[in-house]
Amino acid sequence: MKKAYARAGVDVDLGNKVKKGIQALVQSTHSPAVLGKIGGFGGLYNAKFPGYKNPVLVSSVDGVGTKLKVATLTNRHDTIGQDLVNHCVNDIAVIGAEPLFFLDYIGTGRLDPDVFKQILKGLSKACGACGCALIGGETAQMPGVYHGEDYDLVGCIVGIVDRSKMLDGRSIKPGDVIIGLPASGLHTNGFSLAREILFNKCGFKVGDTIPGSRETVGSALLKVHVNYLPTLRKLHAKVKIKGLAHITGGGLIDNLPRVLPENAQAVIQLGSWPISPFFRFLAEESHVGDDELYQVYNMGIGMTVIVSPADAEKVLKLTKSYRIGSIVKGPRGVKLQPSTKKK
Repeated sequence: MKKAYARAGVDVDLGNKVKKGIQALVQSTHSPAVLGKIGGFGGLYNAKFPGYKNPVLVSSVDGVGTKLKVATLTNRHDTIGQDLVNHCVNDIAVIGAEPLFFLDYIGTGRLDPDVFKQILKGLSKACGACGCALIGGETAQMPGVYHGEDYDLVGCIVGIVDRSKMLDGRSIKPGDVIIGLPASGLHTNGFSLAREILFNKCGFKVGDTIPGSRETVGSALLKVHVNYLPTLRKLHAKVKIKGLAHITGGGLIDNLPRVLPENAQAVIQLGSWPISPFFRFLAEESHVGDDELYQVYNMGIGMTVIVSPADAEKVLKLTKSYRIGSIVKGPRGVKLQPSTKKK
């Protein structure tokens, strides 16, 4: 006979069984710096950081947003964990930090063991790829708060940077160059509008092909958020980076000003990088001006790198990237320069 709590919608025994099944995945991300054991009340990490003269811990918390709805529609949940980790890694990388450890939160109305394992596989894969230990998390079954098998996914990352190597944008000045690193797709932002357009307005199913493309709606929407840390590590070794901006919620319009000093304006040259058929379709169907378009979507640029003119060519040669703008004197913010290319 089912226990009373399970009849009310919370199966504690199932939760414990599922958690035991993912221990090997989680432990695969651990280094000798991880102390304690899985399942404790708190994750433990050795606070000795050799090689750092003045270590600063950098943290960030984020979620995946309504991209989760697309994962449910496609019944594919193995990429969502990667999205979450990579998003958080990028957020602290813009300050110059290296990731140390990560914790996750999964809230659901009803725990599905297969979905849970897929999510954890993605989390573990992304953590392992960048040397970040997955040291803990929380799985909450909350029927009545979450409906059915709907779930939310949130993560917290902690990284480290030497105080002397922190990036704060203070050295950015007029004449500096803005270089854009390409995004794989929407990453983890703009999904509410994209879903409204694709599924409600246009009536597409996840298996339908996007006009002008060979890609299906589902595959385009679920493309994994790019982890820029390997590229940034390579650049740090070769050039002096003055500022970095992770292009997430708020697009180029809201994220670039976060790293600019007073009296420095970013001028973005539209048409200076290729726009995919997916973004072109969303732009046409959104029926909004450029200012809103480049605030809702990343439009194909997931990270911006600001360097001096002397270092710009080095960055372009070292990476797949585009020169997308420059810094001028003016009020802190972003100005979109219309494309001069003929449509």
